[in-house]
Amino acid sequence: MEGKREENKVKFNVRHGQLAGMAGLSVICLFFFSYLPMFGLILAVKDGNKSLNILQAMLQSEWTLQNFVDLVVDERFWSVLWNTVGLNLLSLLFNFPAPLIFALLINEVRSKHVRKAVQTVANFPHFISWVIFGGIVLALTDMTTGVINPVLEAFGLSSPENPIDLNMPQYFWAKMIIVTVIKNIGWGSIIYTAAIAGISPEIYDAAAIDGAGRWTRAVRITIPMIAPTITIFLLLNISRILGNSFEQFYVFQNSANLSKSEVLATYIYSTGFTYRNYSTAAAMSFFEGVISVALLSMGNFISNRLTGRGLF
Repeated sequence: MEGKREENKVKFNVRHGQLAGMAGLSVICLFFFSYLPMFGLILAVKDGNKSLNILQAMLQSEWTLQNFVDLVVDERFWSVLWNTVGLNLLSLLFNFPAPLIFALLINEVRSKHVRKAVQTVANFPHFISWVIFGGIVLALTDMTTGVINPVLEAFGLSSPENPIDLNMPQYFWAKMIIVTVIKNIGWGSIIYTAAIAGISPEIYDAAAIDGAGRWTRAVRITIPMIAPTITIFLLLNISRILGNSFEQFYVFQNSANLSKSEVLATYIYSTGFTYRNYSTAAAMSFFEGVISVALLSMGNFISNRLTGRGLF
């Protein structure tokens, strides 16, 4: 008996050692790629613009808060900030519920083969890089050779004489919302689908016996049961109101739509690498990080007070 206990104890330790090793590698990657680069934020309070040696600027240049003052008086910064907040609020309105709705609809599909086929098709765009996916979208929405204008002509929204240029500024926000939904709806629904799968079928059977239809079961059972998952994703999306994917916007930008397409991610890049204003770019990045943490903390506090659920 003692020998078996010792053997089980060894297996238990080895198994957990493997898990600890895998988790340790994740922590190491997180440290090198997420936390270590934060050392560069010291440029936000240093005079490092136009510097030829960034490391020397971080260590030896003078301390200053002028970089934050420059942001306040920069009219372009406020325009970029408006684009960022406006686009992300629209994304929160449309892109956040889309995967949830898709997961609820998939859950109602009775055929396993049909459900898997639809999920595979919906997940496929996520695995295409924004550069390739953006190129496909630009080709489809081209004013002369794209296939979108003929579709609009069929609905009377365009004409061969006056085709609509969907790459113009007034259409950029709507195009980005639609493109983001198409690319992320399948992948974003995976967690919701897993959460729905964890609900006991007996609850649905009892509700069906009581006369509840599919809509009633979805609203009264499915959504309340996965409410913790919805809360977590909502809080994470709120914290990213100032954050955008650089590749997503950079691939669609051009000189014509720059007034509507430039967001903080692309503006920080152009400020830091094109104009070599490293300290100003670091100040914008620091501003974005502080606001994101504040939004996450505020949203978590309100969620804990109202629903008793939160990230921490």
